[in-house]
Amino acid sequence: MVNPATHQKSLDLTEVLSTPSGGLSGAKRSPGIWLGLILWLALVAGALAWMSYHTHRPGPTTAAPAYWPQNSKIARDRKVPTLLMFAHPRCPCTRATLGELAVFMAQAQGKVQAEVWFLKPVPAPYAWTNTDLWQTAAAIPGVSVHEDRDGREARLFGAETSGEALLYQTDGRLQFQGGITESRGHAGDNDGRAALAALVAGEPLSMVRTPVFGCPLFATNCRVEGDVGKP
Repeated sequence: MVNPATHQKSLDLTEVLSTPSGGLSGAKRSPGIWLGLILWLALVAGALAWMSYHTHRPGPTTAAPAYWPQNSKIARDRKVPTLLMFAHPRCPCTRATLGELAVFMAQAQGKVQAEVWFLKPVPAPYAWTNTDLWQTAAAIPGVSVHEDRDGREARLFGAETSGEALLYQTDGRLQFQGGITESRGHAGDNDGRAALAALVAGEPLSMVRTPVFGCPLFATNCRVEGDVGKP
């Protein structure tokens, strides 16, 4: 004998599934919903792929001089290796690089002369380089900070990407060229910092090159938050 209440519930469920706007039958009759979902997923996947590509795409590099350029106005240290870093004062990627430089310098005090040279285009306002990146670099113990007017020294040493570091030994030989982050704007252990630490510790390594992750050094559209000077 059929229970009237159970029979009524079965009928109600059948009606829901058969209505154009509800249940599986409704979903099957709305291909536009599935198409929209597929397009949305494709857009999300594409955006994530582009972000990953951008993050892990190194900047351009040109081989630096194998020996310290004689016409450079930077004074090379004759007692300890000299580490030069060329940076754009408004490149957000360089913040992570400076963080790695601070970690390195905490381990290399007294073993290296370190200088950060910030690009200053000509003409440019007086305080154009006075950004939080300048202040961050200046606050690292053992690091001196300078303006590179019109990128003269950067061009002389072949630097093209913000955050590029060069280590020259006391005899003027280039021993390291590259970046000290694993990817664009990401701090953490990386081959560049490890190589620098080994070199200043006196380990017998040959010339080391690592990719540089940062904005183009001579770009005009880089900008960081916390600028002190006006653009």
